[in-house]
Amino acid sequence: MTSQSLSQRLVLEPDNPQRLANLCGRLNEHLKHIEKRLLVKIQNRGSEFMVTGEPDAVKNTSSLILALYDLTRSGDNLAPDTVHMAIQEGIIEDLDDDQQEEREEEKDFILLRTPKTSIKPRGRNQNNYVHDIMRHDINFGIGPAGTGKTYLAVACAVEALIKDKISRILLVRPAVEAGEKLGFLPGDLSQKVDPYLRPLYDALYEMLGFEKVSRLIEKNVIEVAPLAFMRGRTLNNAYIILDESQNTTTSQMKMFLTRIGFGSTAVITGDITQIDLPKGVGSGLVQASKILKDTDGVSFTYFKSKDVVRHPIVQQVVDAYEKHDRQSITELNKENDRFNESDH
Repeated sequence: MTSQSLSQRLVLEPDNPQRLANLCGRLNEHLKHIEKRLLVKIQNRGSEFMVTGEPDAVKNTSSLILALYDLTRSGDNLAPDTVHMAIQEGIIEDLDDDQQEEREEEKDFILLRTPKTSIKPRGRNQNNYVHDIMRHDINFGIGPAGTGKTYLAVACAVEALIKDKISRILLVRPAVEAGEKLGFLPGDLSQKVDPYLRPLYDALYEMLGFEKVSRLIEKNVIEVAPLAFMRGRTLNNAYIILDESQNTTTSQMKMFLTRIGFGSTAVITGDITQIDLPKGVGSGLVQASKILKDTDGVSFTYFKSKDVVRHPIVQQVVDAYEKHDRQSITELNKENDRFNESDH
């Protein structure tokens, strides 16, 4: 700590050992995370905390600890991603007007209830995404990994199934290799693609449980399939989620969107910075975002690195790649300018 370091004493009330343990996390993992992100030192004995660091950081940390302790009143386990998003969204006293408004709006955030867990969007963008899914027939979630695009879509689908608003769920992915060759994997096409659908299975297991998911798949209430299996079908009263849609061709995207029948909702998720299509093949997601942007009944939600709810390093990775891509584009433009000048 520098010579400008400040120490502030903080006493949490009521003094509740279970809530305090929840706040600190296993082996103080939550406090360590806060220390690392806000560059402070946190010491505690029971309900008494001492925060040391730069004055602004100490003030923000103290407000953050109070806000997180308030969250423990519900009795729910304080998860690492909750702590991460609390830091990310700035649960601090000196929030700007937009952030203050967002904190007020959080009281009205949509809560998705599934048999095994309840899911609440993290941040305004995720909440708007869920809200749009509930109001529109076709919904696009576009942005980097870790922003909850697919997970929230699955949660919406499970809740709709449990409430009998739909009769089935279809989870779809294009069969495009992400640097690996599918042909060398054992089994038929469905079995080859199965490992690529694992994130969808994991979300279902978390919300419904392994046994129930297995039974619903056997009854064909839940269907997990490669995109090629959608051709020629019309899907009524269903939730249809197309994941990794940046790897659809333009014709595949059109084919998928025209499968949607009465009473169905489609959610298309993807990250346009991770296209694995062969060189020269256009992405159906990129084209659809241009063609359908002003179409009634179609919603678009764009996620950014600040919406990432995974480990903080994921956000840093996303930011680093975005910076590199911007620099590459700038250098390419300069090179093109030099080339054009030389021609003249």
